[in-house]
Amino acid sequence: MNSLKVALFGGSFDPPHFGHRAIIDSALRELSIDRLIIIPTFLNPFKSKSHLSAKERLAIAKEYFSSFKSVEISDYEIEQGVATPTAKTLRYFQNIYSVRYIIIGADNLSSIDKWYNFRWLNSQITWVVATRDGYKLDSSKLKDFKILKVDANISSTEIRNKRKESYMTLNDRVERIVDELDKKKGEEIEVFNLDEVDYIAKRVILVTSLSGKHAFSLSAHLKDELKPLGEEFLRVDESEDWIVIDMGDILIHILSPEYRQKYSLEDFLTDITNRKDS
Repeated sequence: MNSLKVALFGGSFDPPHFGHRAIIDSALRELSIDRLIIIPTFLNPFKSKSHLSAKERLAIAKEYFSSFKSVEISDYEIEQGVATPTAKTLRYFQNIYSVRYIIIGADNLSSIDKWYNFRWLNSQITWVVATRDGYKLDSSKLKDFKILKVDANISSTEIRNKRKESYMTLNDRVERIVDELDKKKGEEIEVFNLDEVDYIAKRVILVTSLSGKHAFSLSAHLKDELKPLGEEFLRVDESEDWIVIDMGDILIHILSPEYRQKYSLEDFLTDITNRKDS
């Protein structure tokens, strides 16, 4: 058996979202472990179906959690092809690692004694309970436990109930950004597709603001609306005349009318786009 100390974090991840990231970040800081193993279920034993397929959820989890060090995404339960009880999963990983913890959400506490082979589970590990608004921390059923205070209480259901599903194609994400900018009266919105040229982003969005205050408002609105949906704002450079938002594969320029005319970004982007045909 490997001597690495690990924590297991299972769930539907349907879809993965920033609340899961907050739990992982807190666990890596608070727990004495060498590795955290994320285990998307093939099917939650207490649910009849998932919104995304097992393979989709696994692929999204691998991409979405890729920035974390000491985190492994396991396909163990998905490869079983059936709903797999946590007790069976724990036995499997105990043969490989020194499993110290199982991470659960506070919403699991009320029914945790109904889990398959709960008495055995309860004797084997320390439970790590992530806090969540609206759920009491009734730990009376747990033999050993730690509380993980997490300042993020949005659920997968809440994510799905947003206007569009959290995991989207690049074009869908751009369409959503344009919609949010238009909603807040951004003007002259243009999108440039740079898939086939050597550039720092796949899409560039230009939008004109009405004033410096309006520019800051547009930027804040995008962060408020898109961060809960899993979008990452890698860097934001702000001034009254020009705000640049770097989202990795999407770059957004919010410009004053004067700066948009002065720097003619449309001409530059059109030129490099046309190079693919030359």
